[in-house]
Amino acid sequence: MPESVSGGCLCGAVRFAARLPSLWCAHCHCTQCQRFHGAGVVTWVGFREEDVEFTVGENKVTWFSSSPQGQRGFCGQCGSSFLFRSERWPGELHICLSNIQGEVDRKPEGHVYYDSHVSWLELADDLPRQL
Repeated sequence: MPESVSGGCLCGAVRFAARLPSLWCAHCHCTQCQRFHGAGVVTWVGFREEDVEFTVGENKVTWFSSSPQGQRGFCGQCGSSFLFRSERWPGELHICLSNIQGEVDRKPEGHVYYDSHVSWLELADDLPRQL
């Protein structure tokens, strides 16, 4: 397993490196993720904030306050939405798994905010579902 992973936005204007180990990985079904990403579910990987370094274009990241305690980050150039931080999880930076190149050190461990999951997406796994 590598010691770090890297990734970025669609256009490459923002790139990052994240040191492993990650903190967790989960599928989120909240309505804010659905609307921000235009998807029924978003898979996140949590990292300690100090373990993530922007290698290119940190100044291109735009932060949107999606709730009083949370912010969602996206590339100001191409619009790729792939970051989340919140006072609820201080010191963590959440990165969309799909924006990480290669494998991380864990598979998704569960479904969160499952009470707002979309009816048109059937799940065939037996991971825990948290409401």
